[in-house]
Amino acid sequence: MGKASLLASRPWRNVLFLLLLAALASAAPRRAGRYEQNAQKEPDALPASEFSRLIQDFSEPDGYFRSDNFTSNETSYLHVIDKLHELEVSGGAYIGVGPEQNFTYIAKIRPQIAFIVDIRRQAAIQHLLYKAIFHLAETRAQFLANLLCRPLAGDKQPTGTASISELVDYFARVPASNELFGRNLARVKKTIQEDFRCALNDRDQARLEYVYAAFRDGGLRLSFQFSSFGRSGYGGFPTLGDLVLETDLQGRFGNFLASDDDYGFVRHLQELNRIIPVTGDFGGPKALASVGAYLKEKGCTVSAFYTSNVEQFLFQNGVFGNFVANIRKLPINDKSVFIRAVARMRQANHPAYQPGHRTVTLLQTISVFLRDQDANLYPSYWDLVTTHYISGQKRWSPFGN
Repeated sequence: MGKASLLASRPWRNVLFLLLLAALASAAPRRAGRYEQNAQKEPDALPASEFSRLIQDFSEPDGYFRSDNFTSNETSYLHVIDKLHELEVSGGAYIGVGPEQNFTYIAKIRPQIAFIVDIRRQAAIQHLLYKAIFHLAETRAQFLANLLCRPLAGDKQPTGTASISELVDYFARVPASNELFGRNLARVKKTIQEDFRCALNDRDQARLEYVYAAFRDGGLRLSFQFSSFGRSGYGGFPTLGDLVLETDLQGRFGNFLASDDDYGFVRHLQELNRIIPVTGDFGGPKALASVGAYLKEKGCTVSAFYTSNVEQFLFQNGVFGNFVANIRKLPINDKSVFIRAVARMRQANHPAYQPGHRTVTLLQTISVFLRDQDANLYPSYWDLVTTHYISGQKRWSPFGN
């Protein structure tokens, strides 16, 4: 049989077809974990000058909050990860508040851009510290070493493939180095001001040193604390080590430091200057409105808005209506969700409460929230968090979804 006849025969056509499929599969880009990005092209890096401009132009005056939020205090933060996947919440824009828990949500949702909006300027400074450390650390071990000012040295230092348990065990044993702290602080200041083009005045530099020293002194024992406690007492909140080792409802580790893939995604987005810290009040006149206008201009919808328990304080301060007005300025679609953390309350546990946790983490579709708001279903914060919520175990909706 000649070559042309051989190639035209059915068995060989099948073989060629299978070879073609294999070639296409090997050429396909690697999936970004279970939470593959939407079919969107790689976002362009924002110039450092644009990153700095967005921070400055979108920010409101420095505000007050009663605690130093060096770390999260939400032990349930991973309980909605599978639900986010089930609801196909991915890509687009992420908005959040607070410290490091945002990185885990960013790692799982894989947005193209993220804005971290917090009422305190110190929170923005802390995120610039994080950004500098991501910039300087290619691996998870290097990230923790630089953040906690603990040296990577000796035969027992973790390798690049170390598990999260091995990383925590190592950094829990290694003492802090003041020499490393001084050297790193100088590098961080230079990186923020020269590479990120973010000017730091004297007060900013004092805040930067204050936050960084907290990580040096506390290490993995550092936790959320009310300002009145000082450094000597953390008020029984979970430590950074506890939070990093938290698991989801199936008992799986899920912190952004638990896998190279998740860490690599967050670091890459930081390198693209697409995680942007903004000083602003959720009920304020500028920050969220500016973010909304920017996203509309770029044709980007909000995939997730992590509010923590900020809405509780908006109700207490009588400005929840201002927050609602700001939400109406955000570009959303039917899959856009809130991620909320509800602390245990005196009157009752939330119906979705999981024993052993300080918080309950819930989702709610933003479009449902707006419909409920129009129907006056939220006279109080308790009504807000117990109406049409979506928990990690069960989805609640009046629309049959």
